[in-house]
Amino acid sequence: MTDGEWGGEAGGVRGRPWDEPSAEGRGDAFDDALALANGTAPLRVRPGSGPGITTVTAPYAAGGAVAAASSATGGDAPYTPDDPFAPDDPAAARSGPSGPVAPTPPTGPGPRPTPAAVPWHTARRLAGRAAPGPLAPETSALGETLGRTLAATLTALTDLPSFDTSAMDGWAVAGPGPWRLDRPADTSEAGPPSGILAGHAPTEALLDGHAIPIATGARVPSGATAVLRTEHGEVRELSDGGRRLYAPRPAPPGQDIRPRGQECRRGDQLLPAGALVTPAVLGLAAAAGYDELTAYRRPRAEVFVLGDELLDEGLPRDGRIRDALGPMLAPWLHALGVEAAAPRHLADEADALYAALAESTADVVITTGGTASGPVDHVHPTLRRLDAEVLVDGVAVRPGHPMLLARLAPRRHLVGLPGNPLAAVSGLLTLAEPLLRTLAARRPPAPYRTPLAAAVTGHPQDTRLVPVAYRDDERHGLTAVPLRFHGPAMLRGIAAADALAVVPPGGAARGTELETLELPWSAGWSAGWTPGWAAPGDPYDPPEATGGRA
Repeated sequence: MTDGEWGGEAGGVRGRPWDEPSAEGRGDAFDDALALANGTAPLRVRPGSGPGITTVTAPYAAGGAVAAASSATGGDAPYTPDDPFAPDDPAAARSGPSGPVAPTPPTGPGPRPTPAAVPWHTARRLAGRAAPGPLAPETSALGETLGRTLAATLTALTDLPSFDTSAMDGWAVAGPGPWRLDRPADTSEAGPPSGILAGHAPTEALLDGHAIPIATGARVPSGATAVLRTEHGEVRELSDGGRRLYAPRPAPPGQDIRPRGQECRRGDQLLPAGALVTPAVLGLAAAAGYDELTAYRRPRAEVFVLGDELLDEGLPRDGRIRDALGPMLAPWLHALGVEAAAPRHLADEADALYAALAESTADVVITTGGTASGPVDHVHPTLRRLDAEVLVDGVAVRPGHPMLLARLAPRRHLVGLPGNPLAAVSGLLTLAEPLLRTLAARRPPAPYRTPLAAAVTGHPQDTRLVPVAYRDDERHGLTAVPLRFHGPAMLRGIAAADALAVVPPGGAARGTELETLELPWSAGWSAGWTPGWAAPGDPYDPPEATGGRA
């Protein structure tokens, strides 16, 4: 199911004041008219379960009409961005001298109150604070900690290097040259002198005026003052059968020797707690003497794909379509450092969803579709049956308006994504990613702003998330090019994108610096773009080439 979000290209429905059809619930103007026509009761405030948490609701009128949810721009009281739990419409929190009215929460599967949509930035902050902190740390073998976050300081268990080592192939020399070339004690007179190899400790001190062959990484013998590189020395045979090493220039003391403790000393702090365990961190930890690390546990996620209309293979047929979210979500979660099994497909049956959620032990359950109020949208009724606490119910963002966040149990959460693909991506970035970062103890990325290469039309009241690709501009440097095919049901734009631009209500002009949400994989995945070329219908085709649509 697609939660009522309409697909379509930029340009949307003729006569609408913005370029993207309001997929989620048909849009503000439609909902306002519907609410007035059905005599919907005013918005009221229901106290939440945590300090300062309120849920703004609008009861259904007779006949099941929905009251429109006003945005953060409504009302005459200013919205306070410092309070992440502030209601979407501050005017809705005022209900007269007696204070807020607390209606009785619905208990059955029937029509539900419709909350006011939470502002996008507020929803992200709420999601990041929904969990009290990261999951419990555990100690694991090095290879099992990749992608996790250190729960303890990484302290050197040894000096690095732990002894003086040769930085190059050549000869260890003692004093100024020329040097008499010694034959290692463990080599025969008949064979070539192999010298000191890595992994073999020299047993004898090197006498002044002598040299001995040495390999990169080998332990430098005591008495050696420098290493002379192979290409810098010349060996000459002597009349007495010996050999002498000459160099065109002096070998200063310490040349090409990595001294003990050059990188760190035992007890030095190498990385703080909270550092992400990358392949390089694994290498550093191993070099510093670690066999295992203490890191926060990976969050475990379970994905339920809802909808009788979805096919797992083949071409769309008989009114059914391919499931695009199932193949996308698990890899996306893995890129965020989450442990996620293959998604499960569930039919549009309330009892099936209830059983799946009741039996799940995952830290985070992610559902796709079913978050609106259609006849087979069972997420809200099921959350009521489970006595779950809804923290965010609708976000003032396009696409992705009907996303939700709920607490199933202490330290267990559900993120309900809309059924349309790009709307689901919006939900991932808005609610799932901040929550999962908290559970995994991953720091949020630093805010990044990029100038737009072309103007983008905005929604009158809601934030928009628009796929963009980074491009170098001779005049403006790095810019964000808005991509086409950004309708709620489309993936063509996001598949070619490097990031999503956060477009404020009303839109943004060319050159405006906007916050960008980078995707959790390398930008190299979109390689192959050729500057100055755009195939017909190409997602990189700039808005100017498409009649100004962004």
